[in-house]
Parts: sequence; structure tokens; C-alpha cells
Amino acid sequence: MKTEIAEIADRIYRLSTFVSRVGPTGLTYNQFLIDAEEPLLFHYGQRSLFPLISAAVKEVMPLERLRWLTCSHVESDEAGALNEWLAVAPHATPAHGQVGCNIWLTDMANRAPRALKDGEVLDLGGKRVRWLDTPHVPHNWDAGLLYEETTATLFSSDLFTQFGTVPATSDGDIVGPAIATEKAVPFMPATPQAEPTLRRLASLKPQTIALMHGPAFKGDCAAALGALADYYAQRLTSGPRK
Repeated sequence: MKTEIAEIADRIYRLSTFVSRVGPTGLTYNQFLIDAEEPLLFHYGQRSLFPLISAAVKEVMPLERLRWLTCSHVESDEAGALNEWLAVAPHATPAHGQVGCNIWLTDMANRAPRALKDGEVLDLGGKRVRWLDTPHVPHNWDAGLLYEETTATLFSSDLFTQFGTVPATSDGDIVGPAIATEKAVPFMPATPQAEPTLRRLASLKPQTIALMHGPAFKGDCAAALGALADYYAQRLTSGPRK
């Protein structure tokens, strides 16, 4: 395995590792590095992939420069290497929404975390990231996403997950593959929160959606999020699957 590096927006890097043994055709695991005065890494990744991912970060900057570390929700591929990152980045602060800090991060992190309110902005110096509470979207009560304002980049975690090898960036269809994946592996609950949360994300009008398991999408991002909202609205009203 190898972690590939691609700049998907100005000074925003996709660190992508393809794991062939996951799912029917393999799965990409992506971390995202924002290069600013106070650099931020989104997704800690699995402990098993930490050597590959940290080596990729070092190709962009020294690990000691990292100042912020965060993820969407507690899960091995999101948060497994939390303390490995804290060990190599002595000046970095783990950050999450208040729920995440309350139910897992304060206890699990070897360093005190920063709790972020819904809509709170971290000024990284040249980049600005906004924390968005998105409970149960894609899943887990603590879920949240990041939106980088200067490049209009939405870091979408598991939303739009697709299996198989993918390019670093794409303007092709991400909705069809996402629905196919969800039907095969129904990981996101169709709750009353799903549709309005996705429409809130669409209202940001992002220019790039940085998928955790797929390419960085450069097409009509608002339309893609709206189509996914339509799908989950339909799922909610159609009742349990047979």
C-alpha cells in the first residue's frame, strides 16, 4: 500500500490510501491536510495506516507544525490513530464538537481537547474552518463536518462513500455510486435529521466536496447534496426495507 498526495484546492491536500481487501472492490481512506499558519489534519485514520499517512504529511510539512487535529465521529478509520498524532505533533490540539468531547474525546485523547460550538470558526491563518454539528449524518451522535471558507471546501466524511479505485478529483456522478453503496452497506440512518442536514450543507454552495471514501468532487456540489437529501427523504417515508 501507498499513500498518494494530491492538492485538491489551494494548500489543501488529499492523503489517500487504497486498501484492496475492504469490500467487494477495495476502498480508499482519505485524510485531508490544510496547510496554513496553524495547519489542521481532518481524520486521524486507523492506527495500522499511521506510518503511511504520517510519512505523507512529512512530504508536505514537518509533523511538528501541526496545530489542530479533528475528525467527524468516533470510528476506527476516523479516530483510531488519535494518540499517535498527538505523540508526534506536540503542539497540536484535538478538537471536536461538544457532544464528541463529552462522550469520547476527553477520555480517549492524551491531551485536553478543544470543544467547538456548531458554526464556530477556527482561524488557521490564511484558512478558516467552520465546525458544523451533523448528528447521525453520516452516523453517530457526535458527528460533525468541516467547511473551509476561503476555498469553499466541504470535508464530508462518509457521505458519498463509493468502493473501488477512484481518481484524486472528479466532476463525474457521485450520487449514483453513493446510493449503490448505501443500499449494499446501509451505514447512514434515515432519520428526520438527514434531509435538513444535507440541505443545510447544500446551502453552503461548496466548490469542492472532499470525500473520505472517494474522489474530491469538483462538479455541482449543491446539486449533489440536494440529490442525496432527496434520497434520504424518500427512504424515511418509504418505511423499513424488505
